[in-house]
Amino acid sequence: MFALPPLPYADDALSPAISARTLQFHHGKHHAGYLKALNALLDAEGGPTEPLEAVMARAAGDENAKLYNNAAQAWNHSLFWISMSPDGVAPGGELGEAIAASFAGFDGLRAAFVAEGAAHFGSGWLWLAVNPAGGLVVQATHDARGLPGRLNLAPLLICDLWEHAYYLDHQNDRKTFLESWFDTLANWPFAAVQLAAARGEGMAWRHPAPTDRDAGAARALAKSKRQVAA
Repeated sequence: MFALPPLPYADDALSPAISARTLQFHHGKHHAGYLKALNALLDAEGGPTEPLEAVMARAAGDENAKLYNNAAQAWNHSLFWISMSPDGVAPGGELGEAIAASFAGFDGLRAAFVAEGAAHFGSGWLWLAVNPAGGLVVQATHDARGLPGRLNLAPLLICDLWEHAYYLDHQNDRKTFLESWFDTLANWPFAAVQLAAARGEGMAWRHPAPTDRDAGAARALAKSKRQVAA
């Protein structure tokens, strides 16, 4: 089965932009709920036997909306936790140069990021990504839709636009949430690693794989259920 990844910081480390209460509900209930639903769907197939990225690609190709939505939401949330850091390190090096080239500087990126997210209608995700030509773009996607395998963009950072991500702390003021998120939580060192990977230097982030033991147990359980049903 796919396990809930632990947070890389304490529950209160992202406050005041994201409170401990929001983080506990968001990680421990919302994200965990998507993983529970995903594992149940995969158990019915005989257990998870492939990386989550492959599950998403297969579900998208088969137009299996239920599987895709739960797989993509699980993937997006896992990347979201890593896209944040309480350390507040500013972008530099190749990432800083890419930001300057694509947005005329850090302030330009901030303005584009906040404007795109604030104007997005309904639920979804906000991405900082690199396109095939090497330039950076800000892109919002609706509901569970992700970037991998869909828009030919490589993600650097992701921010959650669903209301449960910010409503306890900012009510309906998504713009203030995005400003606070960008100013205090964006994990620029992680984005720099992702950018380097997109340019062929190192490996991009991938979702933690299911453990062999758990996957084997799930397959055995599903097989026994099928035998009993027969």
